[in-house]
Parts: sequence; C-alpha cells; structure tokens
Amino acid sequence: MNKIFRSTCVMALAFIFAAVAQAQRPRATTPDTTATSTATPTPAAAPTSVKAKYEGGVFGHKKRMEGTLNFDDGNSRFVFRDDKGKEILFFPYKSLTGAFADTHKVRPAAATVAQNIPYGFPAGFIRTKVQYLTLQYDDPDSHVSGVTSFRLDNKEILQSVLYTLANKSGLTPRGDIFVRKRDQTNP
Repeated sequence: MNKIFRSTCVMALAFIFAAVAQAQRPRATTPDTTATSTATPTPAAAPTSVKAKYEGGVFGHKKRMEGTLNFDDGNSRFVFRDDKGKEILFFPYKSLTGAFADTHKVRPAAATVAQNIPYGFPAGFIRTKVQYLTLQYDDPDSHVSGVTSFRLDNKEILQSVLYTLANKSGLTPRGDIFVRKRDQTNP
C-alpha cells in the first residue's frame, strides 16, 4: 500500500512539473494580434462639467469637498467649483505638467463595520474600485507646484476628462500618462 501511494505521489509531481514547465515557455505572436492590442480607441469628448470630489494636494486647500470640474476654455483653465457653484481651485492649462488616471480598490466603511461584528468575516472581502484623476502642476506665475487628485464617478468619464484635458493643455501621451515635454531651446 505504501509503494502504491509513493508511486502515485511521484507521478502527480511529475505531471505538475511538466505542466509548470509547459506554462513557462515563450509564446509566438503574430503581427496581427500585436497590432490590434496596441491600438486603443480615443474616448469621447468630456462634458463641460463633471461631478467630482477634491481629495487634496493644493496648498491652502486641505479639506476634502464635493463639487464639479469644469473646462473654462475662454480663460484657458481647468476649474473646480463646490456644490454651490463657487470657484474653489483653478489650474491654467499651461501650468499642467502631467496627468493620469488611477484606480484604487478600497473597502467601504460599511464593510469595515460589518467585518467587526460576529460572523461578519466575509464582509472583509468586499472592495470597490475608485477612479482618480491625478494632476501634476507647476504654475509659472505663482511658482507653486504640486500634485492633486479628484475622485470621479466611473472609468469612462475619467478617461474622457483625462483625454480632453490633455488635448486642451498640450500634454503628450507617454504610455498611460500624459506629460508636458520640456522646451529644449531653453534649458
């Protein structure tokens, strides 16, 4: 009985190692599959006003608040207004040096509370995805620079706002982010 068990274990291990070795080999790609995977469609144009939550990062504005992000093309700037329509922050298009979309998995407060009650163990696995628009800015007028983020509702709106903002501010794509190229004539 012991010999049969050992031989069965050895054969099972041999199959496992063969499967792992087969999975680790390099795969051949065809030009057709690589061409379609790198081409991404451009998102739709963003609306002029988008609901957002300011998460912090601007000097003098440490409080989180809800409001709207607006494209002010007449003054060439990106504006955050609170719920009452009062202008809180603005970023001139020329001051933006980088922008990217970021997604985080967070645990809602209700899941954290439910996890701490008896038999609430499965609630600890509940997570939601949150989309952020992260902006890097360097204002030449005030010599203030920093990084700030805004929480948006969904990924489609985030991609459209990011793409529209990058086009209006003259940022160039570099992978998944948009950056402003340095002026080579003036080091």
